[in-house]
Amino acid sequence: MPQGQPSVVPKDGLTTRQRRNRPLLMVHTGEMKGKSTAAFGMALRGWNQGWNLGVFQFVKSAKWKVGEESAFRALGKLHEATGEGGPVEWHKMGEGWSWSRKAGTDEDHAADALEGWREIQRRIAAQTHDLYVLDEFTYPMKWGWIDVDEVVDTLVNRPGHQYVVITGRNADQRLLDAADLVTEMTKVKHPMDAGQKGQKGIEW
Repeated sequence: MPQGQPSVVPKDGLTTRQRRNRPLLMVHTGEMKGKSTAAFGMALRGWNQGWNLGVFQFVKSAKWKVGEESAFRALGKLHEATGEGGPVEWHKMGEGWSWSRKAGTDEDHAADALEGWREIQRRIAAQTHDLYVLDEFTYPMKWGWIDVDEVVDTLVNRPGHQYVVITGRNADQRLLDAADLVTEMTKVKHPMDAGQKGQKGIEW
């Protein structure tokens, strides 16, 4: 893509404008940090365009306050008060199931994750949001809680003009094949390699 120009122009019958405005299915995967950070950067751009944002966090604990959540909730309030930007909804799919997976059984977590996905399906069918951030959504698919083929079918055939970005490690190949944009975060170097723990403002 030299200087922002596509390397291939497909013979799909679309105009340049139609192709440019085609809503994308995007996946951020890989072992390195930064997947969610990049997705929230996209969401920030979308908010600035007046898009309706729906953020759905899987895996991270309902008790864990991440910096992006506070920032986007504040942007949602700004929109409500002034009309600037776009509306924001932020949902944590499951109460307290997280990396530690301490509270509840696997069956409980699987049921919560599936109901979270069902809610997303309902919103996609209703064309509720312009951009969906499905944060850490690869994990419930990897654990078998949510059917990958169903996810791919729902997202590939979504109606209207809805963008979707999914984050998480070990994204299924079927999801990667269906996506328009796939980014893999590869570790070159990390402070944890030198024994350093996460920092405020960097990890949360």
